[in-house]
Amino acid sequence: MREIDKVTILPNAVARQVGEETVILHLGSGTYFGLDAVGARIWQLIAEGKSLDEICDVILDEYEVSRPDLERDLEILIEDLLKQDLIATS
Repeated sequence: MREIDKVTILPNAVARQVGEETVILHLGSGTYFGLDAVGARIWQLIAEGKSLDEICDVILDEYEVSRPDLERDLEILIEDLLKQDLIATS
């Protein structure tokens, strides 16, 4: 993930908040992708244009998690969102 600095949400992804979770719909495939509260916060930060390092800093301030665990989980989430064609890297 270190080679990825920033990700952007693709126009084919529509997200809605449902309680503490976020549900993302891929308009092309009709596939839904769900995010828990932390994933939803990360999605929000991506939408705000934050870099992955900035996202890590915010999440570390808001949640009780170690940086190595957060970086690993963030990498997994980014890979999943890329596979679902919901985000692009830059």
